[in-house]
Amino acid sequence: MGRTGKMWASEHFDLVPDIFSVAKGIASGMPLGATVARADLMTWPPGAHASTFGGNPVACAAALTTIELLEGGLIANAAAMGRHMMNRMQQWPARFPAVGDVRGLGLMLGVELVRDQQTKEKAPYLRDAIVQSAFERGLLILGAGDNTLRLCPPLTISRDQCDFALDTLEDCIRAATK
Repeated sequence: MGRTGKMWASEHFDLVPDIFSVAKGIASGMPLGATVARADLMTWPPGAHASTFGGNPVACAAALTTIELLEGGLIANAAAMGRHMMNRMQQWPARFPAVGDVRGLGLMLGVELVRDQQTKEKAPYLRDAIVQSAFERGLLILGAGDNTLRLCPPLTISRDQCDFALDTLEDCIRAATK
């Protein structure tokens, strides 16, 4: 929710789903999920669906506050900080031969690491070295797939924090590819 710079990622593509599910982000990690669908599809009779955590008042309060915060500026911040980060990262394939691609929307970004930009041969060892080096420098990132760095910072991230993360990653990429 909100991470891509829109409430729902489908909005980037003018896609209106018939039905979708959401969890984790809806209540900032509290145990809550939702199935969202057009009214004409939601024809279940009472009692046809239940859940282990259904009706948890604390999780519902967290969801209401989460939605308020998202609509109150966090979605806009995700879009702006994501643009800022992507503007810098788009230059990385030209600057770093080990960067095959950068991609993403808002604050859901990926950096593909390769042995060769032409063949796109994966470089998982390089990804792992960069993840460890970043950790040692105070930056927590995760891997995704075999050879991609996953950047999913908090929606509250500031421009200075984005720049710290990108400066650190650039240093880690340089060090790992020497």
